[in-house]
Amino acid sequence: MSTRTPSAPPRRRSKPNRSAPVSRRKPLMQDEPKGPFPEQHQPQPGLESELKPRPRWEATRYRAAGKLEGRVALITSGDSGIGRAVAFLYAREGADVAINYLPEEQSDAQEVQRAIEALGRRCLLLPGDLTRGAVCTQIVARTVKEFGRLDLLVSNAAHQSRKERLEDVTDEEFDRTFKTNIYAYFRLTKAALPHLKPGASIIATSSETGIMGSNKLPDYSSTKGAINAFTKTLALDLIPRGIRVNAIAPGPVWTPLNPSDPGASPQKVSKFGSQSPLGRPAQPEELAPAYVFLASDADSSYITGIVLQVMGGETTGG
Repeated sequence: MSTRTPSAPPRRRSKPNRSAPVSRRKPLMQDEPKGPFPEQHQPQPGLESELKPRPRWEATRYRAAGKLEGRVALITSGDSGIGRAVAFLYAREGADVAINYLPEEQSDAQEVQRAIEALGRRCLLLPGDLTRGAVCTQIVARTVKEFGRLDLLVSNAAHQSRKERLEDVTDEEFDRTFKTNIYAYFRLTKAALPHLKPGASIIATSSETGIMGSNKLPDYSSTKGAINAFTKTLALDLIPRGIRVNAIAPGPVWTPLNPSDPGASPQKVSKFGSQSPLGRPAQPEELAPAYVFLASDADSSYITGIVLQVMGGETTGG
């Protein structure tokens, strides 16, 4: 199979403004969809194929440069949202990719696989529930068995469920959120470390809620704060091994995570992200280049232990 990395992805369905000459395009910051979106809701975990409008993940204005040529990446929740966009850009940069997802998300995962294989890269599908510790170990082992190595670990899977009051958060819900968001990060890292060589990179998806908090997401926000602290601690620990560890804290992003949140009404979903300074949620394609940057030894070799804020104008001192 070819290992050449195209400089641009296959042609996508036509979108407003996307076919216009570059000189006549709006800046991407002003060109991404702005709500209100159609009122909608999905059962968890949600499917990207059913979101209206469909999230933008192909990053047609991005120009690849072979930054991850010959590398292998494992990305959790790589079937949709941020994970999908990251998997696709990693493949455009020359990496082979393994993606983990829940079995209910198989159709979304297969769409990602087709897109990556159309680039001439390989994509391994790894369904499994990361709240089970054995699954974390198994998907790392299967990735190494299939590709013979592991260079990039992206811990991106998340669970959230808004609640009006802290008293509404059950022990079972609290446990599930922590097992998905932070336990899996810990377990995946432990399983991956024996295979990671100097120059490898670990990247976790945090959230603005882990920095600023969220009164409707006490358990989710707590896990994101834990991710930030674990990232900084792990980064210091792995410096002697030549492995960098960083996190990215997005603001609101248009993915299945929020429309499938049991605590989010269809009316709230339609206005999702409207309170951000940019007045809209990010599209996954706006987050993915940050993951390329932190994965690329050529771009970020002196960066480890940071929580990179990609929050649509929200600013903090942290």
